[in-house]
Amino acid sequence: MNNIKHIFVVVAVLAGVLASSAQITYPEQQPYQLTSAMKGVKRSTDIVALALPTAALIGTLCARDWQGLLQGVETAAVTAVATYALKYACREKRPDGSDFHSFPSGHTAVSFATATYLTRRYGWQYGVPAYVLGTYVAWGRCFSRQHYVWDCLVGAAIGAGSALIFTTPFARKHNLQLAPVADERTKNIGIYASITF
Repeated sequence: MNNIKHIFVVVAVLAGVLASSAQITYPEQQPYQLTSAMKGVKRSTDIVALALPTAALIGTLCARDWQGLLQGVETAAVTAVATYALKYACREKRPDGSDFHSFPSGHTAVSFATATYLTRRYGWQYGVPAYVLGTYVAWGRCFSRQHYVWDCLVGAAIGAGSALIFTTPFARKHNLQLAPVADERTKNIGIYASITF
């Protein structure tokens, strides 16, 4: 329970950082021309959002933590599916007008999934730097006009939530069970979930 309180503190800090950029108004130019600073920050968030999970994967492999690897893959899969399902269902226009995949922020979701995974699996000495980088990614995506504040907040919640569910000790402690289900009669498919509180 103590780790969950720490995660909420980190998300609250993220909300504060993003709220400071919420006062920015986005011109309705189509498409908006990014400044060189915005382009640099956008590129750096692309790099961090890729480097962070890559570093976590390499660290997990070097530690030969096969259970942790499986939990990381489950976290990544759920984060990706949830994020892209919402992107294509909501089709929110980006602040820079470049496309309709603003909500939620995939970069932020991946960054916070990785940070929460590292925290839950290996402790705060790995999680805190990852949360700092994740917060930078969220801020940078807003600064570079790729996302609105709520896009990043929801992305952070999706990523952190996925890692909280699939990364030990939560999954084991609460007896989480997931199973695919299919109804041959109606041709529907889905996922059965069971959890003990």
